[in-house]
Amino acid sequence: MHTIVEGYFKLLKVLIALFLAIMVVLVFGNVVLRYGFNSGITVSEEVSRWLFVWLTFLGAIIALREHGHLGVDMLVRRLPNVGKRACLIVSQLLMLYATWLLLQGSWQQTLINWDVAAPASGLSTGWFYGVGIVFGISSGLILLADLYRAVTGKLSDEELVMVKESEEQEELEALQHELAERDRREARLASSATHGETRP
Repeated sequence: MHTIVEGYFKLLKVLIALFLAIMVVLVFGNVVLRYGFNSGITVSEEVSRWLFVWLTFLGAIIALREHGHLGVDMLVRRLPNVGKRACLIVSQLLMLYATWLLLQGSWQQTLINWDVAAPASGLSTGWFYGVGIVFGISSGLILLADLYRAVTGKLSDEELVMVKESEEQEELEALQHELAERDRREARLASSATHGETRP
């Protein structure tokens, strides 16, 4: 199961990179063709807009899984563990409700627009709204997994605060964690070397 989940998120990252590359080619190519050759790619603007929407939603799924979204943690950090856990559970439930509303609306819009053709590309506009379904299902499962871990007490004290006030703070904490891990590894190596030397 873990392999399937990791493979899914790797696929999302590949799709994001692919969509970004296609957007760059379409937009830059259209600019060059327009100013250099007085022509253009007809579907460039429409497809680029669709890819940008898909790219944004897929990126939000990855950020949700990695707890990369910014938020205000000033109050929550001062609470005891019970308060942090309660706030986390309430916030997860609220996010699940918002995700359900988004999923429901996206499903309805996809069905309504499935037979409507986009003006430039002729593709079904249902694809435009379909990303909401992908986002709703993926983020819903992530939120349910985090909620389960919060309710069953499987989250560490640090994980009870799932948002950071700034990217710099997050980078600092990641660096501190990395340095602490390195120090622990070095201490274990030194300990094992010392025990090895004392043996006859």
